[in-house]
Amino acid sequence: MTKIKDKVVWITGASSGIGEALAVEMALKGAKLILSARNKEKLEIVKGKCLGIPQENIQVLPLDLSKPETLKVSAEAALQFYGHVDMIINSGGISQRSLAKETVIDVDRKVMEVNYFGSVALTKYLLPSMLERKTGHFISISSLVGKFGSPYRTGYAASKHALHGFFDSLRAELWKDNIKVMLVCPGFISTQISVNALTEDGSALNQMDDAQANGMPADKCARIIIKGIEKNKNELLIGGKETLGVYIKRFFPGLFAKIIRKAKVR
Repeated sequence: MTKIKDKVVWITGASSGIGEALAVEMALKGAKLILSARNKEKLEIVKGKCLGIPQENIQVLPLDLSKPETLKVSAEAALQFYGHVDMIINSGGISQRSLAKETVIDVDRKVMEVNYFGSVALTKYLLPSMLERKTGHFISISSLVGKFGSPYRTGYAASKHALHGFFDSLRAELWKDNIKVMLVCPGFISTQISVNALTEDGSALNQMDDAQANGMPADKCARIIIKGIEKNKNELLIGGKETLGVYIKRFFPGLFAKIIRKAKVR
């Protein structure tokens, strides 16, 4: 079992959604926190919601995953707060809702930069410290569409599939160094991710998906993730009946192809 208490936990995307819920739940577990996202004011609000630990054990570190030239400095700053980082939860990300034939390539590049390259960069900048200490934990918030694709999410699904390729391989490389890697695949969680999703021209959708609105509460999702961390899980599927898609695709790929093309995904 991995103990959370007194562990230094860096959470990206901590200003809302799953990241915010994880911050609150990790605080209740007694973790020392580093909270990151673009909006410092929102991070300060989240900091105030984190109860059960002294406020000096919660550090706010604004960063922008779409600006790769700044991430090394951010990682160095994170390491300086407590002298090390025990685990990073890569929760920062952006979604997409548009048909591939209508989506400009800049949207695909931005989604990949934020969701994939941002997480990989922070991982690589933290890795030397973890290797030196012979301990560490990388947690990447992927998605069920990291396991299968669906309409209107081509760029988003591609970025999440890429995370699986990288972190599954990383796990196989680092197990001898006592460094753990977990991928989390949420389905429909009640967050603002669809509202902020990019459309074909890069503008925000500004609309809540019905499935998202009726999805699992973010705090429940966060508690499941933390249990997975404590149990050293390699991968978690979180959600309702949508998680069955992973198994249908694996064992009945032809049937899955027919189901997914008729799915109400927007």
